[in-house]
Amino acid sequence: MKKLVTTNGIVFLILLVAALILMSGCANNEVVHECLTGRTYGFWHGLWHGIIAPVDLVLMIWRDDIAVYAPNNNGIWYGFGFLLGSGGWGLLGGSKACGKRKA
Repeated sequence: MKKLVTTNGIVFLILLVAALILMSGCANNEVVHECLTGRTYGFWHGLWHGIIAPVDLVLMIWRDDIAVYAPNNNGIWYGFGFLLGSGGWGLLGGSKACGKRKA
């Protein structure tokens, strides 16, 4: 009977996890104090940000002042609006998504 997990595989996995943990300390910390003062975004802003997320994603490449997700949000309602706006649940699927197929 063959061994499913070899010693070399375990050592490689341990070294890989250790390298990932070590490299996570090199991540850049973003200063968000300026973002957390002022207006708090709720459900409707989350919905809007979800709708324009593809455009924001492209514009983020060239501009530093554009973000896909607002850091100053009210939590679950903003996230729910963002999810609906981005089509995360597929609620706005086309006629092909309903399951009717031609034979």
